[in-house]
Amino acid sequence: MTTALDTPVRLLPAAPEDLRAHLARYGPAPYRNRPGALIADVEASGLTGRGGAAFPVHRKLAAVARAGVRSPHRQQGRTVVVANGAESEPASRKDELLLQLAPNLVLDGLQLTAEAVGATEAHLYLHHAPGPQILRALAERAARGLDRLAVTITQAPPRFLAGQETAVVNRLGGGLALPTFQPPRVSERGLGGAPTLVQNVETLAHLALIARYGPRWFRAVGTAAEPGSMLTTIYGPDGTGHVREAAIGTPLRVLLADGANDGIQAWLVGGYHGTWLPMPDAAERTLDSKSGVLAALPSGRCGLTEAARVTGYLAAESAGQCGPCLNGLPRIAAALAELAGRGHRRQTLTDLKRWSGPQNLVEGRGACHHPDGTVRFVRSALTVFEPEIQRHARGHCSATDRRPFLPLPPGVPTREEDWT
Repeated sequence: MTTALDTPVRLLPAAPEDLRAHLARYGPAPYRNRPGALIADVEASGLTGRGGAAFPVHRKLAAVARAGVRSPHRQQGRTVVVANGAESEPASRKDELLLQLAPNLVLDGLQLTAEAVGATEAHLYLHHAPGPQILRALAERAARGLDRLAVTITQAPPRFLAGQETAVVNRLGGGLALPTFQPPRVSERGLGGAPTLVQNVETLAHLALIARYGPRWFRAVGTAAEPGSMLTTIYGPDGTGHVREAAIGTPLRVLLADGANDGIQAWLVGGYHGTWLPMPDAAERTLDSKSGVLAALPSGRCGLTEAARVTGYLAAESAGQCGPCLNGLPRIAAALAELAGRGHRRQTLTDLKRWSGPQNLVEGRGACHHPDGTVRFVRSALTVFEPEIQRHARGHCSATDRRPFLPLPPGVPTREEDWT
């Protein structure tokens, strides 16, 4: 299959669309009273989750539908669907923009998903308070009797892990937005014990388009392994960010402003749980569903200092429920901060390589993937910024601009109450 290099215009209109404009563009959501057919179309489309995990969407739909039939809650007809818009990654802006410009597309996907799995309860989970566009969309749809289910909005706490699937369910149930160990999966026993589907809002918007235009249309862009387009937040070397929709498989160099790579020393691909790549290696990579955030680090900034800033934030954002996060991440962050200073002990670098290396005691041992993503980020920084580590060991730094580059929240919550 060929890959479309031009940006497809599928999800984002040029300006916010109210319900009238939305219906004029797409028509009503095609409720077909045949949920199995929708799941089959999603399977044929190859749609994967756009929240970062890239899990096949049809498998989650089918699992929740099956669990709903077997669940003891089925006597009350209780199965739950959740549109997850808690974009807790500080560098990501895609879900927020989608909900501003095309809220009805997300809500169409939520209602279609609810029908597909036989749900009688629908939720919208947001990182910030709901904006006027989403409130207007819900009011207009209710006034027209457009939806089968009412939608309950819940605001997530401002924590990095608050959008994790089990944390979402805990928060919706009135508890702390903390990840929990699995099994059971929330698709089997989630909110109040009922089978629960948690799906990213961009994923739901794609599903709404697949329901209208079909799998073949969706596969017209992207690759055979990962069909379709995706939204990506891109930070150029000037530090300004913008959201772009692109076909999966697009070379990363095409996503740079005018294809310019001058003055860039490295790219961060995949956000703060992603990977640093040096230039020109990054330009030869292609966009995939785990590349939701791309950041170009300019040559005048210190990549080691930036990596230490972000790692310190990630360690502080740990839920503190398991050893890898409670003990491992703070020690890794402290060691990286020492490397980013002026002069460090040789043993510090040795320890950090061991703690983040292939045989480390952090990855795969947590309640969620937070320690895994953090270690991946650190491991790539140690490789890409190795020359900078040596400069700092001698008391020097190559930065000509010492202002922070990668975006972080202004304050880091530390109390248990901050998870509510």
